[in-house]
Amino acid sequence: MSKKALIIGVSSQDGSYLAELLLSKGYEVTGTVRHTTNFYQENITHLYGKIGIEAADLIDLESLANAVRKSKPDEVYNIAAQSIPADSWTHPFYTGEVTALGAVRAMEAVRHFAPGAKFYQATSREIYGNIQAEAATEDLLCDANNPYGIAKAYAHMMARCYRESFGMFVCGGILFNHESPRRSLHFVTRKISAAAACIKNGVKNPPLNELGEPLVDKNGKLHLGNLDSKRDWGYAKEYVEAMWLIVQNSTPKDYVIGTNKTYSVREACKIAFDHVGLNWEDHVVSNEKLLRPTEIKELKGDYSLAKKELGWEPKTSFEQLMKIMVEADLERFKIH
Repeated sequence: MSKKALIIGVSSQDGSYLAELLLSKGYEVTGTVRHTTNFYQENITHLYGKIGIEAADLIDLESLANAVRKSKPDEVYNIAAQSIPADSWTHPFYTGEVTALGAVRAMEAVRHFAPGAKFYQATSREIYGNIQAEAATEDLLCDANNPYGIAKAYAHMMARCYRESFGMFVCGGILFNHESPRRSLHFVTRKISAAAACIKNGVKNPPLNELGEPLVDKNGKLHLGNLDSKRDWGYAKEYVEAMWLIVQNSTPKDYVIGTNKTYSVREACKIAFDHVGLNWEDHVVSNEKLLRPTEIKELKGDYSLAKKELGWEPKTSFEQLMKIMVEADLERFKIH
């Protein structure tokens, strides 16, 4: 008999890749999307007819309970969140409701209606904030310093609480930044790849950034925040494999998933613009409106425990990843 999986937030970057992975392994997959009058979801249109779709929202416990009752899952993956750290400053209440309390609502729905199901909670490197360390391991203490990271830290600690208090199989992946062509345009790597493609292709009406302004201004400039900021960036398609492996454990456990390498925003710009034959310095400017009130320090994700116990390790280099994203955006933003 096929295993059944419920993916909360299936239309997201991670949710769509995870759905593909589970389908390839013979799962019966149900995914939740927020109720909307526009049912078009770019990341999962190719999965329509292959997965079940349920309308549910992390701020609505009954909708989550209904999705759990209907899908009768063996495994539940909570991928959904208000997942943009920069937006958490302007939407702190919503971030708390969705990213922090939303995870608890999901765990409550599973506790009451599928208590035997394994539950995966997506955690984030942002829970470490400004911790003084070169690389993060599973034993590192939380030191979140933005509303998103604090909300994720709450969800992370509540996952442990449910595991220890109720004997539930609740596990988590402490995922460092992971990107792909399916990443939202509010994330810096996608802004860079999309802008490089739009400039190269001569797109006159580029998409909007988080300020509601054209991603590339009338002078052909991409506006970014701190160009010296460094992150540990990996490929989302590989990170969902880690999620699945974490859930297959015989006992619930949390793992750091990263590449143990960091790159700056400047380096990301250079790779992307070099790939299309342009000088990034001619097209990228730092805009103080896009700077965060607090910045997180450079931190690598030490994936050694995941490698040792799960056999997981990253395969795609950051340079390869940026080129994959640029190629996808060159096709997406082609002038017809």
